[in-house]
Amino acid sequence: MNIKTAIVTGGNSGLGFATAKKLCDNGIKTYIIGRTKDKTEAACKEIGPYAIPVIFDLNNLEEIPAMISELTKETSIDILVNNAGINLKKEFTDVTDEDFLSIIHTNLLSVFAISREVVKNMKTNKGGSIINISSMASQYGIPKVIAYSSSKGAIEAMTRAMAVELASFGIRVNCIAPGFIKTKMSSAALDNDPERKNKVLGRTPMGFLGEPDDIADAAYFFATADSKYVTGTVLAVDGGNSIGF
Repeated sequence: MNIKTAIVTGGNSGLGFATAKKLCDNGIKTYIIGRTKDKTEAACKEIGPYAIPVIFDLNNLEEIPAMISELTKETSIDILVNNAGINLKKEFTDVTDEDFLSIIHTNLLSVFAISREVVKNMKTNKGGSIINISSMASQYGIPKVIAYSSSKGAIEAMTRAMAVELASFGIRVNCIAPGFIKTKMSSAALDNDPERKNKVLGRTPMGFLGEPDDIADAAYFFATADSKYVTGTVLAVDGGNSIGF
């Protein structure tokens, strides 16, 4: 049996962890890229034998080609999930050039760099699926996250550009835009701010927060032949939040 191989960036917690677990649970060997050794190795141990830790900081753009080259010595990459990202909450006029560039560097440049290197491998193997993780912040205006919103808007544009250019090589590129998902971090933030929680749920037609598994299930759909005729899309997994009023 031909075992598929995936890479999930930022797969040691949250949505990335749920996605990596979904892939591994379905027999897909998954490299989990994380910056923190203990956290990444613990996540892989929890997920099981199909999860392989790769300790690497994606901000080191110049080292990404060598890292991917090392991984692809023994195997080809069938699936890439670009999940790693950081946020910054600041008033617009307080955001420095350095702040803005830091978010763009992590959320956009590293996604481009790792995708470029993985695509070289996918082209050789005549196919693959790339799944980018965007955000509702790219769908409509949210205050105090100007750099994050800009980076995620660019991710969606890049998804479409990649999809068109890579389709002839059998490589599909899609994007998931999560809504309000119940993670430790988001739950703590919303539980401490009842007004914001009510606002979030009030404009979410389905009336409840999503689970990390909802994002994992969407990623698995894009990763498999179930979506073989789907490319260049942005799928909102948000309980209707982006169209709610």
